[in-house]
Amino acid sequence: MAGARDTQEQCQPVAGPRVGLLGIVTLGFLCLFVFIILLLLVSDAVYLGYRNVSFQKLWQILTCEEVLAAIRLSIITSLITLALVMVFALPIGYALSRYRFPGHAILNTIVDVPIVLPPVVIGLSLLAFFGTPAGGWVKNLLKAADWSLISGIGIVLCQFLVSISYCIRAAKASFDSVDRRLEHVALSLGRSQWGAFWRVTLPLARNGLVAGAIMAWARAIGVFGPLMVFVGTGPRVQVMPTTMWLELSIGNIEVALAVALVTVAMAGAALAVVHWLVPGRTWT
Repeated sequence: MAGARDTQEQCQPVAGPRVGLLGIVTLGFLCLFVFIILLLLVSDAVYLGYRNVSFQKLWQILTCEEVLAAIRLSIITSLITLALVMVFALPIGYALSRYRFPGHAILNTIVDVPIVLPPVVIGLSLLAFFGTPAGGWVKNLLKAADWSLISGIGIVLCQFLVSISYCIRAAKASFDSVDRRLEHVALSLGRSQWGAFWRVTLPLARNGLVAGAIMAWARAIGVFGPLMVFVGTGPRVQVMPTTMWLELSIGNIEVALAVALVTVAMAGAALAVVHWLVPGRTWT
């Protein structure tokens, strides 16, 4: 444990007494980037002010039935997606971190494919799969259970495929950071492999796993391209991204911006949770 603490302390940034040219340049880029992000966020609210959208009107927009339904569906499907992502990401991340086997590099590469693929390709690939005999068999099983892909199931499927790789990568990095000698100590003290995993590895990797989970959830709630291709934009499958697009396409930019502000607020809350849970971070 002391070795892990020493490693963590060594990773903390060291504040020097003087700021040279390198510090001025790097801090300048940091300030410029932060300024751009804040400028874009503030512009959403300022634009609504230019369009004479008062707080009362903004509240009316956000509480209308269509917008509330989109927000509810986004939250419900993204939470279901998060649960599925964690079920897959934990064992996959652990396997990639702890075991070496033939084809390890290939599998490690394939796991990252959804990160680099254009999201719309995932939607097209889902369409192609369910047009094959194997996909038709799955579709018939869903139909027998009175389920449809043009529903929350299709939304969760798109969100899952887009976001899973982010959590797997974060899980692998978290497990990589845990000293394997601690697991060996637990095994030598009589713990089983499962016991060492639950009592030693998982608690030490918790912070990175939480950060990866939040990253995957934020990615899932913002999925747009695959939904447009695979699920569509019907009233029963409208989530926040598709609602923003539909409102913008008919000229209701105020509604689109109002939903965008909700998305920004949710992302900000998620980041706040990450900073609160991860030790070594301070609010200054």
